[in-house]
Amino acid sequence: MESVAITLFPFLLVIVAICFSFCDANSNLLCIESERNALLNFKNDLVDPSNRLASWVEGGDCFFNNNSTGHINQLHLAAPLSVPHFDAPVTEWEAYHRSKNNSSLRGKINSSLLELKHLSSLDLSNNNFRSNIPKFLGRLGSLTYLNLSHAKFQGGIPHNLGNLSKLQYLDLGGNYLKPKSLQWVFGLSFLQYLDLSYADLRKATDWLLVTFQHPSLLELHLSACSLEDDPSPINVNSTKSLVVLDLSENSFSSVPMSIFGLQGLLSIDLSSNSLEGPIPDYFRNISFLEVLDLSGNSLNSSTPNSLFSLNHLQFLNLSSNEIDQDVSEILLSLSRCCLDCLESLDMAHNHLFGHLIDQLGHFKNLAHLSLAGNNISGPIPLSIGELSSLKFQKIN
Repeated sequence: MESVAITLFPFLLVIVAICFSFCDANSNLLCIESERNALLNFKNDLVDPSNRLASWVEGGDCFFNNNSTGHINQLHLAAPLSVPHFDAPVTEWEAYHRSKNNSSLRGKINSSLLELKHLSSLDLSNNNFRSNIPKFLGRLGSLTYLNLSHAKFQGGIPHNLGNLSKLQYLDLGGNYLKPKSLQWVFGLSFLQYLDLSYADLRKATDWLLVTFQHPSLLELHLSACSLEDDPSPINVNSTKSLVVLDLSENSFSSVPMSIFGLQGLLSIDLSSNSLEGPIPDYFRNISFLEVLDLSGNSLNSSTPNSLFSLNHLQFLNLSSNEIDQDVSEILLSLSRCCLDCLESLDMAHNHLFGHLIDQLGHFKNLAHLSLAGNNISGPIPLSIGELSSLKFQKIN
C-alpha cells in the first residue's frame, strides 16, 4: 500500500543531521565564551558512541555554527538516519535499529542549553534518550523550531512547552508519550506544524477541541494516537487554517464529522482505521481537497457523488476496503471531475467488477494506477498506452 502525503515544510525535512562547523581561524567572528562552555557542559552529560561530537573540545577553535553576532542560533543533533515506512520489510527495520544504536546520542540533556539565549532551532531527533522531555525546554523562549521526534522520550508532555510563544514547528512524533491534556498547545499562537504521532492520547480528551480550533495551525499529524470516535463533536468553523490532517492508524469507526467543517483542507489521511459503512457524502464540503487516503478500512457500498465533485483531487487511495461498484462508473465519474489533475488512483483489493473503459487513457497526468485484487474482467484498453505520465500500474 503506497501512501501519499502533502507537507508544507519540505525545507525543514532536509535539515542535515549536524550543522555545526568550525570557525575559520582567521575569522573576525567571535565565539561567545559562555555559550561555548554551555555546549561543553551539554556534551559532558551525553553518551556519544559514534564520537560525533569529537570536535567539541575545550580550548579548541569555535566549534559551533554562529552568525555575525557570534551567538548560537541553531543546534541540530539529529542522528543521521531516515525512519523506514511503518510497513517496510523487517530487514529494513532491523538495519535501522542497528544503525540507530551505533550513532544515537544517549544520556542526560543538560539545562546548560538555557545559556543559549539566541537559540531559535533545536533538533534532537532520532536519538536514544529514554527519559521524560526536560521541562526546562519550555524556557528556551527564542525557539521557532523544535524537533524531538523518534528520540525515545516517554511520559507526559511538559505543559510549559506552551510558553514557547514564538514556536512555529513542533515534532514530538515517534516517542512513547502519554499526555493527559493538550491545553498547552493554545499557548503556541504562531504554531503552524504539529506532529504528535504515536503519542497515547486516550486521556487527552481535549485533542479535537485544541487542535481543530487552533488559529494558526496548518499541518497536524496524529497518526497512531489511539484515538476513537468522539461522542460530542464540536463546531470548528471558527478556524480555516488547517490544510494537512493525518489521523491514520487510529480506531475511528466513522469519519469524525468535525473534519467536514475544515473547509480549507488540502490533504486528509484516515488510512488504517476501523471505518465502516458508506463513504460520507460530506466530502463535497472540502472543495479544494487534493489528497484523500481512506485505505485499509472496511468501507462498503459504492463511492458517493461527493467524491466526484472534488475537481482538484490529485491522489485518491481507497484500497483495501469493501467497495462494491462497477469500475467503469468510477472511471467515468472521475473523468468528469479530475481529468486534468488526477495523478494517483489506488482502489486495489476491493470488490470492483466490470470492464475498464477507453476513457482511462484521457488522464494525462496519471502516474500511479492500482486496481489489483478486484473482479475486473475483459481486455486492458489500448488507451492505457497513451498515459505518458504512468510510472506504475497494477490491474490484476
